Amino acid sequence: MLRFWRATINSRNGLAFAIRSEQAIREEVVALVLSLPLAWLVGATVMRRVELIATVVLVLVIELLNTAIEKLADRLTMDHDPQIGRVKDMGSAAVGVALVMAGLFWLFALAERLGAFSS
Repeated sequence: MLRFWRATINSRNGLAFAIRSEQAIREEVVALVLSLPLAWLVGATVMRRVELIATVVLVLVIELLNTAIEKLADRLTMDHDPQIGRVKDMGSAAVGVALVMAGLFWLFALAERLGAFSS
């Protein structure tokens, strides 16, 4: 139980640091907060609402991992290194793919709500 408690504290500390230090994390936390009530308006079913919120959480998770990679890379060297640059670009690409995926989920759910797929 103590191990679980310490892991929880470490996770809270990591999230708090990320929120304080990264604008992208703050923006995605705001998007998550906004998605909670919006999912209830847009989602046609409970499962669709959960999916909509989950896609926003996934974007936040990937952004946290990308931020961790960038912080670690900057800790290794602040000099321009092409390989580190490519690693950072791949992390950024992962965030971009997650954002596109989330956007498509939300567009699909909105179209579904507006009756675009009714028979």
